[in-house]
Amino acid sequence: MALTTLDAKTALVVIDLQKGIVALPTAHPIAAVVKHARALADAFRDHGLPVVLVNVAGGAPGRTEQVRRLDELPDDWADLVAELDRQPQDHAVTKRTWGAFTGTDLAEHLKKLGVTQVVIAGVATSIGVESTARQAYEHGFNVALAVDAMTDMSPEAHLNSVTRIFPRLGETGTTRKIIDRLAQSHPRRAR
Repeated sequence: MALTTLDAKTALVVIDLQKGIVALPTAHPIAAVVKHARALADAFRDHGLPVVLVNVAGGAPGRTEQVRRLDELPDDWADLVAELDRQPQDHAVTKRTWGAFTGTDLAEHLKKLGVTQVVIAGVATSIGVESTARQAYEHGFNVALAVDAMTDMSPEAHLNSVTRIFPRLGETGTTRKIIDRLAQSHPRRAR
């Protein structure tokens, strides 16, 4: 279902747009994804709505077939990209699993602010973004996914999430559509 509306108290959650991850090869040009995420962050800030910037700095315990070495990463690997223009009022979350709600204060923070809906963007579509969307849905939030503000390392995985999984978790839309919905339903904050 295409994006129909945004709740009065909607938050933007940007997943893993950090130096180490944006340096990886992606299915879609990462510069465009970062540009769209920045446009969303600016729009949410302009409307006085919460922005949450998430990075990953570890991994869940457990044995997997694909082993990831997280102990030999550069010091700035988990630093958010400067293009997001992090502001003092933005809430930062560092996660150590795929989803941004597990082992973090994200659900508590959003509920304390009265948030009822989240718009999610970032990398990777089928991992951090999808896991966070699933968790948001399970926590009772309405979920919207900015499909042009996300990408994956695999085009097939991205397509699967966008076409098969996301419609079951919420609504999808482009950055432009989300910003237009903000303009229609949320007054701009005075500067």
